[in-house]
Amino acid sequence: MKKILVVCGAGASSTFLAHRMRKLAAERRLELTIKAASQQGLDERLPEFDALLVGPHLAADFDELELLASRFGVEAALLPDSVFSDGGDSAALELALGLLIPQQPKELS
Repeated sequence: MKKILVVCGAGASSTFLAHRMRKLAAERRLELTIKAASQQGLDERLPEFDALLVGPHLAADFDELELLASRFGVEAALLPDSVFSDGGDSAALELALGLLIPQQPKELS
């Protein structure tokens, strides 16, 4: 089972988003674990996860967070500003799935 971590500054907005993403993943019958966390202590939690989604309000810290995630072999993506509006849970889940499922190169014709 793949594990996704949604991170924000204090952990509140990521908790709501992770909850909505879990519900959507269950509806789609996807076997995923989706958890939320604050930015604090992230280096201790990252080894447990396969993907990291970073809240848009942490855009200024994204490069540093992406580097930290890469040290543990974790793929990272910055969530769009629209993630907390209607349909944001679906966009976040699709972004995470894109990190978890390697894209197949297109064959040249």
